[in-house]
Amino acid sequence: MSRKKSTFKRNQVIADFRYQSKNVSRFINYLMHDGKKTKAESIFYKACDILQQKTELHPLEVFNKVIEKASPLLEVKSRRVGGATYMSPVEPREHRKVILAMRWLVTFSRARNEKSMADKLANEFIDVLNSRGATIKKKEDLFKMAESNRVFAPHKKPSASVPPVGTKTPDTGGSNDK
Repeated sequence: MSRKKSTFKRNQVIADFRYQSKNVSRFINYLMHDGKKTKAESIFYKACDILQQKTELHPLEVFNKVIEKASPLLEVKSRRVGGATYMSPVEPREHRKVILAMRWLVTFSRARNEKSMADKLANEFIDVLNSRGATIKKKEDLFKMAESNRVFAPHKKPSASVPPVGTKTPDTGGSNDK
């Protein structure tokens, strides 16, 4: 097994045919169930049509706002120190923020009680725009958990409190060697 750091190459996603957006194509892939991509595309585009009727905005702008509002600011990672496991808050990378937002949107849209999946998805998007709904609650709960575990956040080294060995200290004029 090689010990060299290898870089992970993400699969290139082809932009969707209606909006020419890679994020939309990625979201359709998350929405897809049992490999039925055409069905997932039709559900998403019907939801976009419903959004355009209800909000009178361009669906791609609405989609980007929804992803931005649903993406988390902080998340918690498990850190094992000694024998105890601590939940340490970290800021997720930009790609992971988008992934989590898309996953939550699809999951909580499926759990809604509307008749069709397109209605469920459109109403979840509208709820996120209005800062309510299950997706926003999940984001806020994750943020509260991260804030409550702020004590376990990775600490940075103290800035200039202790000078390195071999440098002159300003108060004595001498060396810091021992």
